[in-house]
Amino acid sequence: MLARFTYRMATELAPNVAFKAAYLYGFKGMKAIHSYKRRLKNDELYPPFMFVALTNTCNLRCQGCWVEKVGKARHMTPEDIDAVIENGKKQNAYYYTLLGGEPFLHKNLMSIFERHNDCYFQVITNGMFFSEETVQKLRDLGNVTPLISIDGMQDQNDMRRGEGTFKTIMDGLDRLKKHKLFFGIATTATGKNMEEVMSDEYVNMFIEKGAMYLWYYIYRPVGEEPHPEYCMQKQQIVDMRRRLLKLRRKHPILLIDTYWTAEGEAFCPAATGLGFHIGPEGSIEPCPPLSFATNKVQDNRDDLFSTINESEYLRGFQQFVKNRTKGCVILEHPQELASFIRDHGAVDYSTRDALSEIDSISPRHSHHLPDEEIPEDYWVYRFLKKQVFFGMGALG
Repeated sequence: MLARFTYRMATELAPNVAFKAAYLYGFKGMKAIHSYKRRLKNDELYPPFMFVALTNTCNLRCQGCWVEKVGKARHMTPEDIDAVIENGKKQNAYYYTLLGGEPFLHKNLMSIFERHNDCYFQVITNGMFFSEETVQKLRDLGNVTPLISIDGMQDQNDMRRGEGTFKTIMDGLDRLKKHKLFFGIATTATGKNMEEVMSDEYVNMFIEKGAMYLWYYIYRPVGEEPHPEYCMQKQQIVDMRRRLLKLRRKHPILLIDTYWTAEGEAFCPAATGLGFHIGPEGSIEPCPPLSFATNKVQDNRDDLFSTINESEYLRGFQQFVKNRTKGCVILEHPQELASFIRDHGAVDYSTRDALSEIDSISPRHSHHLPDEEIPEDYWVYRFLKKQVFFGMGALG
C-alpha cells in the first residue's frame, strides 16, 4: 500500500501542490503538534488547528445537517478570519479547516488563501462549485485541499443530499484530478450506508477519481431535523473499526478517522484541546455540532490565546467529557451536556433552539468501546496518528 500510495503522490499531483502539502501540512503540522505538547506541559490551552465556519448559508438541504440554512445569513468578517489565523501563527499553528454551510459561498474565500499563503487550508465542501476556473485557481494557489462530502454511492448519497448531487460531484472530481490537486472525500457512515461505504468498491471508486484521502465520520443525530434513523448501532461501529483496519492495508489512499487513537481507544479532539470551532459570528465553540459559546474572537482585543485560556466554559468542557467518556458526549450524555451548557450561560449561535434539540436526543452508543478496543495494526498509521494526523485532529 505505502509504495503504491507514494507512487500516486509522485505522479498524480502538480509539483507545487505536492510541495505545499508536504511542507505546510506535513512538516508544519508536526511542528504544531510539538508546540501543542509543550503548551500542555505548561497548562496552556491553544489548539494546533481550528475549524472555522465561514458562513451558515448553503445551497443544499441535506438530511441530518446541524447548520441553519433558512434563517439570517451570516458570513465571517475578514477581520475575524485574519484574527483567528494570525493568533494561530503566533502559536505555531498553520492549518485550518474551513467549513459552513458551504464555504464556497463566502465571497472572500480565495483571498483568504492568498493573504495567508504560509498556511494550509482544508475546505469541507459539498462539491457543487468546482468550475474549471475555480479548480485552476486552487491549483495555482497550491495551499488548499478540498474535502468533498459524499455519503455513499448515488442512491445513498442523493437520498441525504438531494437528487443529482452525486453526478455533479463526480464531474467536479474529474476536474480536480485533471488539474492534479490534492483532495479528499468526507463520508459520514450511517446505519443505512455503512456496508456500502466501508467496501473495497467504494474506496476504489475514489482512488480512480484521484482522491488521496478518504475521511470517515460517524453520524450524529443533531440539528432541527436529526433523523435518528441514520444512527449506527454499537455492533456496526465495531464492525466499521475492523473494516477500516483491513482497508488500510489494501488500498493506496489514506483512510482517516476522527475517533480512535493508535491504541484503538476512543478520542474526542475537543476534550483534549486539539481543535475548537469558530462560528460565523466569531463565537468560540467546543466542536462543530455544538453551536454554543461564552466567548468570541473579538474579546480581549482579538487576543485569542488569552480568551481561550481564560474560558471556564472551554476548559470546563474538557473536564466534563473526560469525567464521562472517551467518546462523544452528544451521543452518550445529551441531557447532561445540555445542563452543562445551560449552567455556563453559553449563548446559542445556531439561530434555532439547539439546546432543546440536544436535550431531546435519546442516549446512544458512540465510538467509545471499552474492552473492545482494536489497536492500529499497520505501522504507517500508528506513526501518522502519533505524529502528523494526531495534531490535525484526524487521528487517522
